[in-house]
Amino acid sequence: MGSIATTQSPVRAASLPNVLTYLRILAVPAVVLCLFLIEGDAGRWWALGVYIVACITDWLDGYLARVWHQQTVLGRMLDPIADKLLVASCLLMLAAEETIRGWSLLASVVILCREILVSGLREYLAELRVSVPVSRLAKWKTIWQLVAVGFLIAGDAGDKAFSELFKQDTLIITNIGLALLWLSALVTLYTGWDYMRAGVRHMID
Repeated sequence: MGSIATTQSPVRAASLPNVLTYLRILAVPAVVLCLFLIEGDAGRWWALGVYIVACITDWLDGYLARVWHQQTVLGRMLDPIADKLLVASCLLMLAAEETIRGWSLLASVVILCREILVSGLREYLAELRVSVPVSRLAKWKTIWQLVAVGFLIAGDAGDKAFSELFKQDTLIITNIGLALLWLSALVTLYTGWDYMRAGVRHMID
C-alpha cells in the first residue's frame, strides 16, 4: 500500500489544477517586480496583466479540480495560501508607493491581520481534526479583495486612461479600488469573527 501511495502522489501534485496554483504563487514575485522595477505607467500595466492572469487561474484551478475530480489535500491547502500571498504582497507594495495611504491603510491592516488570525486558527483546528468550511460570504470577500487590488494596481495609470477616454479629470479607478478595499475590510471583520467564534467554541470544549 505504501508503494501505491508513493507512485500516486507525484501525479496528484502535478495535476493541472495544482500546476495552476503553483503558477499563481509564482505570479506573486512577478507582480512585485513589475511594480518595483518598471517605472511609470508601464510598470502598473505589466503588473496588472500578470495579476489578472493570476486571478483567472484562481477560478480555473478550482473549476477544473471539481469537473475532473482532481481535488487534493495539497490543492486545498495551497489555494488559499496562494490567494493570501497575492493579496498581501500587492497591498504592501501599494502602501509603499502610496496608492493606499491615510485612513485607507487601516483597511489593509484589517485584511492582513484577519488573514494571519484565520491561518493560525485553521492550523489549531486542524490539529483537533476540526474542519471549518469556507462560507459563501467569505468567498465573496475574496472576490472583492481581488477586484479591489486590481483597480488599485491600475491606480494612476488607470485614472489617466479613464480621463483621456472620457475627457474628465478624475481619480475614478483609484477611488473604486479604495471603496472596494473598505468593503472587503468590513466583510473581512465579519467573516473573521465567524472563524474566531468557531475556534473559541472548540477551545472551550
